[in-house]
Amino acid sequence: MSSGGVLEIGQDGAADEAARVRRQDALLLARLRQGDPEAFELLVRTHQDRLFDFCLRMLGDREEAHDLVQEIFVSVHQNVRRFREDSRLSTWLFRIAKNHCINRLKYLKRRGRGRSEEYDEARMAWVDGPGAPPTPDAALESARERARVQWAISQLEPDARLLVALRDIEGLSYDEIVDITELLEGTVKSRLHRAREKLANLLGRLEP
Repeated sequence: MSSGGVLEIGQDGAADEAARVRRQDALLLARLRQGDPEAFELLVRTHQDRLFDFCLRMLGDREEAHDLVQEIFVSVHQNVRRFREDSRLSTWLFRIAKNHCINRLKYLKRRGRGRSEEYDEARMAWVDGPGAPPTPDAALESARERARVQWAISQLEPDARLLVALRDIEGLSYDEIVDITELLEGTVKSRLHRAREKLANLLGRLEP
């Protein structure tokens, strides 16, 4: 089969998957708008872990992230009838999460609980999560590396932190990030490039 044929199959498969997701979203939204409690439970189960991870990267605090995820789902429940379905349901959830995170960061900054200026390996060790290497030494080194990365992310301005979290950690497409941030794609790419450069510089300052 020609390379062109392979490409076409890949595109068809992606289109089929996108159509399947749209159908699932439409069915779930219909149930949510009817006030179906089981549909809301399904929504929470499906998306809560990913939203928690995103909030954790944005806020750098497990307790704050946990509280914020609950607030996000309350907001979703209150506003689901207003969702225009101009994007994927998951993209809309991230848009709401983004707004909540930015507002919470502003609130924490006013209370003097902004980004940390010092890297504290012991304090940041919680960043390690499931899937850590089985040996103690390897697990410790993995936790240290995750802590370094999280500390560096915490030093970025919220807008830059947002782009790094969405693209490099959550793996969202540029189209999705444009929908979430309401920025032009070129702006997203240029700001992300600058954020990555700053991250590299910050990580370079830490002891290996």
